[in-house]
Amino acid sequence: MLRTFSKLLSTPARLLLASLALAGGLAGAASAQNVLVMNEQRILAESAVGQHIATRVEQIGNEIAAELTPIREQIQSESEALNTETSSLTEDAIQQRPDLAQRFQALQVEAQRFEQTRQVRQRELQVTQRRAMVPVMEALEEILQEIVNERGADILIDRANLVFATEAVDISDAAIQRLNSRMTTTPVNRVRLSVNEAGEVQMTEDQ
Repeated sequence: MLRTFSKLLSTPARLLLASLALAGGLAGAASAQNVLVMNEQRILAESAVGQHIATRVEQIGNEIAAELTPIREQIQSESEALNTETSSLTEDAIQQRPDLAQRFQALQVEAQRFEQTRQVRQRELQVTQRRAMVPVMEALEEILQEIVNERGADILIDRANLVFATEAVDISDAAIQRLNSRMTTTPVNRVRLSVNEAGEVQMTEDQ
């Protein structure tokens, strides 16, 4: 029975499968099971489609930064202006200025709103990358299964779960070559999220 250990799995699932591999699979390898190794992180980083996604995600990240910069600069400018105006005033004098209190309150509201927007945009970028990776991971799963079948392997383990493995059992190069032959690009469309949707994404990550 083939056991495939992939970063596609949730962290708890990866830890469970890694434990099973160490406790049972690797022990079975000593009794003539054929073990192969792959480096998923390297495959995604060095493949053409992986680099394409990384470039597009960086571009979208720069777009988001450009959108947030004017808002951040406006908040910083108002903060500096208030600090300048109040630097020579005592607390009592400031309390006698309701206009300053209103400005401080408005600044706090704007700063909170900016932080919320920044967090939403961060979640958008994460979801954008994940959705772009879906067809890539599907193709990679097929490729890994093909290689495993061709080599008659019983176990496939990600190097992230290993202390040591020889290059002879590493199929990462073969996987990269096959992935490059099947796809070099994939749609990377910016995802837009509401505040509630971004919160749901965060809750899912925390589970």
